[in-house]
Amino acid sequence: MNSNITREDAWKLLNEYNQEAFHLKHALILEGVMKYFAKELGYEADIDFWGQAGLLHDLDFERYPEQHCIKSQEIMRDRGLSDEIIHATACHGYGITVDIAPEHEMEKVLYAVDELTGLIGAVAVMRPSKSVQDLEVKSVKKKFKTPSFAAGCSREIIQKGADMLGLDLNDLIQRVILAMRSIPDIVE
Repeated sequence: MNSNITREDAWKLLNEYNQEAFHLKHALILEGVMKYFAKELGYEADIDFWGQAGLLHDLDFERYPEQHCIKSQEIMRDRGLSDEIIHATACHGYGITVDIAPEHEMEKVLYAVDELTGLIGAVAVMRPSKSVQDLEVKSVKKKFKTPSFAAGCSREIIQKGADMLGLDLNDLIQRVILAMRSIPDIVE
């Protein structure tokens, strides 16, 4: 898998279209989570690609929220990025803004973890430690069942993502918590 871009250039591109600290932090979290899953699932040879997909997945969201996952395809194509990275990042909007279905396991992971990292992060900051380091699945599940908590994090998408990966929701939550723990300098 190839993106036709270095990590440094991907970061520059992201910053060209995103200035809000929240969006940049989310991109860094997704980069770290995707790299974690690449290692865990046996895709270490493609770890940089997985990370770049996480980093660039919301490239167009801040500037073009109504065209999310649509405008990013145009931007990436204009910059000469590969069809692989364009498809990988666009398909996380499957069923929301695009009809591009996640096909590769990496794309299914990105679809599954995007919303879930937001929910887990919201649960973590409510804790006395404000950290994922001591966060347990049961705390996330409790808030998952409360639709008004972190209402912007779609429970339906999180569940669809778990189903795509053939994982029990508890297992997916546990894996994403572990992934987020692996990047404490960003998450905390």
